[in-house]
Amino acid sequence: QVQLVESGGGLVQAGGSLRLSCAASGRAFSTYAMGWFRQAPGKEREFVSAISRSGAITAYADSVKARFTISRDNAKNTVYLQMNSLKPDDTAVYYCAAGQRSFVGSWYKTPPEYDYWGQGTQVTVSS
Repeated sequence: QVQLVESGGGLVQAGGSLRLSCAASGRAFSTYAMGWFRQAPGKEREFVSAISRSGAITAYADSVKARFTISRDNAKNTVYLQMNSLKPDDTAVYYCAAGQRSFVGSWYKTPPEYDYWGQGTQVTVSS
């Protein structure tokens, strides 16, 4: 069992930055690939970014590439999402998720493939 708790969301002006954190419980954090997803009102949950178990491989949605950076610290059981050059379209609830699978193929873009989810943190970007 893994529990995930996101933090770091808030209100920011367009062009600003935020850093989200996702703290995981348990001793098996390094065996999970981690993903970030977001969901805006009235829209489906969408893939934002993912990182392999070791942190060596990362993936991003085209909409955030070059603006967001995912990283992890396995010693601290934490995954991060650094978000720069934020836009109003980035406004959503952001969720982290853990999937105990190898980082091959593109399963990490699919929400049902993940085993555990956090409760989400709200990010609001004003224009």
